[in-house]
Amino acid sequence: MPVKEHMHSWLRAYVRAVDVFNYRIGRLTMYLLFVLIGILIYSSASKVLLEPALWTLEMAQFVMTAYFFLGGPYAMQMGSDVRMDLFYGDWSPHTRAWVDAFTALFLLFYLGVMLYGGVGSTSYALQYGETNSTAWRPYMWPIKIVMCFAIVLMILQATSELIKDIARIQDKDL
Repeated sequence: MPVKEHMHSWLRAYVRAVDVFNYRIGRLTMYLLFVLIGILIYSSASKVLLEPALWTLEMAQFVMTAYFFLGGPYAMQMGSDVRMDLFYGDWSPHTRAWVDAFTALFLLFYLGVMLYGGVGSTSYALQYGETNSTAWRPYMWPIKIVMCFAIVLMILQATSELIKDIARIQDKDL
C-alpha cells in the first residue's frame, strides 16, 4: 500500500473513531439535562417541605457546566454550533471548507490555551484540595477534570472537522 493511501486510511480511521466517540458522549450528555431538572426540583421542594439543601445550586451549576462542555464536541459534529451566516450561507461548499479550515486553526490554538490553563488549574485543585468558597464548600477538582476532558474531546473533534474540510478542499471523500 502506497504511503499516501496508508495516510488516507489512517486519517479516515481517526475521523471515524473521534466522530463515533464524541457522538456517543454527546448522546449520553443529553441526559444530564434530566439530572439538572431533578436537582432543581429537589431544590425547590426542599425549600418548601424540608430544610433548604445547601448543595443544590452549586451542583446544578456543575451539572450545567458538564452539559455545556461535554456537549460542545457533539454540537460541532452535528453542525449545531453558531456560525455567522451573513455571507457563509451563500458560499459554495468549497469556499466554506476553506474558511472552516482556516478558522479551525484559530479554534485549535484557543482550545490549546484553554487546556493549558485548565490542566494547571486542575493540578492546583488536586494538590491543594481547592474548595469553593460557599457554605457547601465542594471540591473543585471533579468539575475541572470534566472540563479538561471535554476540552480534549473538543480538540479531537476540531481536528476531525479540519481533516474533513481539507478533504472537501481537495474534492476527496473521507
